[in-house]
Amino acid sequence: MSKKPIIVFEGVEGTGKSHHIKKIVNYLKIKKIKFIQIREPGGSINSEKIRKLILNNKSTFNKETDLLLYLSARSENIEMIKKNAGKKIILIDRFSDSTIAYQHYGMGVDLKFIQNINNHLLKDIKIDFTFLNTVNQSNMEKRLSKRRKLNRYDKFDSKFYNKVQNGFLKLLKINPRKYIKINSNLDLDVNENIILRKIKDLI
Repeated sequence: MSKKPIIVFEGVEGTGKSHHIKKIVNYLKIKKIKFIQIREPGGSINSEKIRKLILNNKSTFNKETDLLLYLSARSENIEMIKKNAGKKIILIDRFSDSTIAYQHYGMGVDLKFIQNINNHLLKDIKIDFTFLNTVNQSNMEKRLSKRRKLNRYDKFDSKFYNKVQNGFLKLLKINPRKYIKINSNLDLDVNENIILRKIKDLI
């Protein structure tokens, strides 16, 4: 594995992904280790424009349009990822697993359709490691209730989120060596230490 790996943080809403990424970013800054940080959708000027469109509460896209918008946002980040791959650590908040978990397992879009477009976009880009954050329904609802503003993807029912989280777990089972499951129902400090230890090992 490259010592400048591509590291992804995955999970449904309310699992603490953003919190843990901030902690890792602070660590890398203190250690003066070069990195870039991307979120999906988002991460670049054009991708952020698409993000606003996807997550807008007034948007009413069908599931195929939603998928294509997410993949369009990813397409806008590919050159940035290629440019920095092997040169800087790349931290990504959601990536290809999210597309499969949400659009296939959650919404029922054809898996081969998703994989074909995603493979075309990524080509030889490979994820080195993924932190899969999981949460129970009660804690997810509590955390979402504390957010000042909810976007369109924060407002699905519990059945949808269960399907998505189960989809993530199925992806983990396919290649368990490149994943760690983080139980975000535990105290933040516990998970911060688990993640930081693994990050140190990866880099």
